[in-house]
Amino acid sequence: MQMDAAQTIWNYMIMGHELKKSDVILVLGNHDIRTAEYASELYLKGLGDWLMFSGKVGSLTKGKWNKPEAEIFRDVALNQGVPEGKIILESEATNTGENIRFSYNKLLSLGIHAENFILVQTPYMERRSYATFKKQWKGSDLINVYVTSPEIGLRDYPNSDIGTLEDIITVMLGCLQRILTYPQKGYQIYQEVPNEVQNAFQYLVNCKTFNNYLLHNS
Repeated sequence: MQMDAAQTIWNYMIMGHELKKSDVILVLGNHDIRTAEYASELYLKGLGDWLMFSGKVGSLTKGKWNKPEAEIFRDVALNQGVPEGKIILESEATNTGENIRFSYNKLLSLGIHAENFILVQTPYMERRSYATFKKQWKGSDLINVYVTSPEIGLRDYPNSDIGTLEDIITVMLGCLQRILTYPQKGYQIYQEVPNEVQNAFQYLVNCKTFNNYLLHNS
């Protein structure tokens, strides 16, 4: 039952966008190196003019690395053959909202006026990233944005670097809770959450095993 409920939420979180050539491939900081590897592959396939990494440290990377997420991810991209001159760093953001706002300001300061974006995150963060971009990127109504993530299923996603299946489900529940509550706070656009997804969420919350990433004053 727990796995079925988790899979229901996982499927909802993945948006399934068809990617199109974009001005900027923007990777929002996280604790999974595979997102940087995947974004680098997209760049090398010609899907973006620029590869941008945003992130200083977040709740999942505190104490994990000795430099900002954006710099760690840049090193991954360089190792995969992305030209350094095509990489943009934003290394101050500490949450998804800051990823979006600070990246906007960084591109503005560089005189880069992008109209098409590919956002890269972990699978269970896709929908949250999209909703945050649409709410907090200035002029987002005029922007084409496609969201994607490494093509790895829920059962295969855990590894020694990012944690166990329980860890992943825990973070995923927190992301869904924010999708449910953040629109009222002005952080994200509203998105319809199907009843089966809400029921799966409540079931897993009631298990009391996966609640460490939940907000308790939402």
